[in-house]
Amino acid sequence: MYIVKEIIEPDFGCEGLPEGAELCCEVVLTDEDGKNSVTVKVRDAELYEKDIVEGSVVEIENGTLRKV
Repeated sequence: MYIVKEIIEPDFGCEGLPEGAELCCEVVLTDEDGKNSVTVKVRDAELYEKDIVEGSVVEIENGTLRKV
């Protein structure tokens, strides 16, 4: 299990999100001890759908995050 330490949204400046692109965030996860971390890219919409926010406890299942 991991804890969501930080969610980093990309900054596209004044150009905005490129047409047809889907917004993806970098999600920084730490293990329960806080000693090891991993960063994964996740669609912003998926984070909202699964109600994953900073501090959430998650698992990586089949390459996707699942809230515990």
